[in-house]
Amino acid sequence: QVQLVESGGGSVQAGNSLRLSCATSGRTFSSYTMGWFRQAPGKDREFVSAISHSGGSTYYGDSVKGRFTITRDKAANTVYLQMNSLKTEDTAVYYCAASRRRPPTAGSVDYWGQGTQVTVSS
Repeated sequence: QVQLVESGGGSVQAGNSLRLSCATSGRTFSSYTMGWFRQAPGKDREFVSAISHSGGSTYYGDSVKGRFTITRDKAANTVYLQMNSLKTEDTAVYYCAASRRRPPTAGSVDYWGQGTQVTVSS
């Protein structure tokens, strides 16, 4: 069993930064690809970023490439998403996810966090 708890969401103005954290519990954390998805009102859940179980490979959605960075701290069992140069279209609920697929799809996720709201205003 893997439990995921996100934190770090909030409201910022466009151009600013936020860092999301996903704390995990469970002995199998290190064997999963960890990722982030987001969902805006009225839209499908969208892949944002993922990192392999070793941390050696990272994946990004086209809309966030060059602005977001995903990392994982194995000792702390935590995954981070550094979000820079935020845009209003980044506004969404962000979900941490654990999957055995690289990169994960929404349908391949085994565990979801509860989500954290990110709101970017102009």
